[in-house]
Amino acid sequence: MSGAGATLEVVPAVLILLGPPGAGKGTQARVLEERFGLVQLSTGDLLRAAVAAGTEAGKAAKAVMEAGDLVSDEIVLAILKDRLLEPDVSKGVILDGFPRTTAQAEALDDLLAATGQRINAAVSLEVDDAAMVTRISGRYTCGGCGEGYHDSFKKPAVAGTCDKCGGTEMKRRADDTAEAVATRLQAYHAQTAPLITYYEGRGCLETLPAMGAIEDVAAALKGIVEQATR
Repeated sequence: MSGAGATLEVVPAVLILLGPPGAGKGTQARVLEERFGLVQLSTGDLLRAAVAAGTEAGKAAKAVMEAGDLVSDEIVLAILKDRLLEPDVSKGVILDGFPRTTAQAEALDDLLAATGQRINAAVSLEVDDAAMVTRISGRYTCGGCGEGYHDSFKKPAVAGTCDKCGGTEMKRRADDTAEAVATRLQAYHAQTAPLITYYEGRGCLETLPAMGAIEDVAAALKGIVEQATR
């Protein structure tokens, strides 16, 4: 549209949050949702919603999952394409868990280009691996109400007793041992390193130290998003 009184079409923003387990991606995504009206999209949620809705891509995904196989990039991209057309994502999205490979990143670029969109910023939350092992391996929850605790950072007032409900059954995730966390971190770095290089080459990579207080990281991330979506 052109001429007097013309309005510019606002292109929805597309942000990617990169970071290892425990880096705070979920927490920061929720802050961005509230501040900018963006919608966090995780691969798992997308697949479950598409299957539940019975879309063509969802039916294809269901058949693959029921066969015990991994859902292909083509199906994930088809589901993402459908999701990006829905009205609630008109301001933009935060992608969590996708892309995971350079091939997926290239396919995502092609999908977005077809609708005039692009990756506004791929933000890598930089954390210290040793601190992540301590942060994650120390987590546990109350088996009764789900209240979260930590060996170092948040202990219940009475050892072994939940402050919230008084329960005494505490649970730890099987994959939150120090050894398991260290393995997950190694896998993350091996998997993500090519993406860091890819988005750096595309000129949209932002690195953000994420070991500080949640509100400080959120403030820095807010500045990055504002700059990237102008």
